[in-house]
Amino acid sequence: MKSFSLLSFLFVVCLKSWGQEKPVRIPFQLTPANNISVRVLINRIDTLQLMFHTASGGLTLTEDATRNVRSLQFARTDTVKSWGGEGNASRYSPNNTLQLGDLTYEQVSIWENKYSGPGTDGKFGLDFFAGRVVEINFDEKVLVIHQHLPKAMRGYEKLPLKVQQDMLYLEGGLVIGTDTLRHSFLMHSGYAGSLLLDDAWVAQHAQIQHLPVISGQELKDSYGNRLKTKKSSLSAFLLGKAKLQQVPVSFFEGAIGRQKISVLGGDVLKRFNWIIDVTGGYVYVKPNRLQKAPFSTT
Repeated sequence: MKSFSLLSFLFVVCLKSWGQEKPVRIPFQLTPANNISVRVLINRIDTLQLMFHTASGGLTLTEDATRNVRSLQFARTDTVKSWGGEGNASRYSPNNTLQLGDLTYEQVSIWENKYSGPGTDGKFGLDFFAGRVVEINFDEKVLVIHQHLPKAMRGYEKLPLKVQQDMLYLEGGLVIGTDTLRHSFLMHSGYAGSLLLDDAWVAQHAQIQHLPVISGQELKDSYGNRLKTKKSSLSAFLLGKAKLQQVPVSFFEGAIGRQKISVLGGDVLKRFNWIIDVTGGYVYVKPNRLQKAPFSTT
């Protein structure tokens, strides 16, 4: 998982609406892997599907995608850190143009990696909307970029949002028997699952360690590093006043310390509509029509 400072990632936004009050609407598709897929245009030539990733920054394309992109020119190869390891080689292309809905960005840098969400050619981060309020509406399948908090917010619950190194964290509650364990979770739209727990926190709570294991899974990060997880099931998961029943929860197999952050993934995120106000320090959530959809069993 690659992190970029919102201030150091430089590009120019060319859009008349950016100076106006009217929100910008960007349609998306919700993929079978619970990812948000947005159609974009690179250098006014190449049409691609990119995953909107709330826990990453900048713009990356997969190796498969770059083979078919006519307009891209790479300048050098960098070494970057990802979720599963360090020392990953990544080709770098400067000075590109990105069209994202009605938004046009100039001087965009693009990095290359191996993988993205299934059915997507790469990903882009929340930093493209720095200083704005970002609405993710799964009912209408649209991102709405606001200058300010929208006035019509009926049914939304206001929750504190913690920002660390440009990453967004929310508090949730794991219900195990008669216990409710409160913990901080990274908002991670690139993770297809529901919840992924950090090693140190799991080690501190015997209730979690004693949950029956129902399956195992091997994950790959953007650079192909393999990560093995075990999956259990919670009685419920609490997000604000909302309560989700029988929620799958995963944790890493092997050495303590590999997974240092607990993750709130796409299989939970899609059950709410979101209004993210990073500047104000809050997120607003509203249960949507996917609230009671079956959780993924993979």
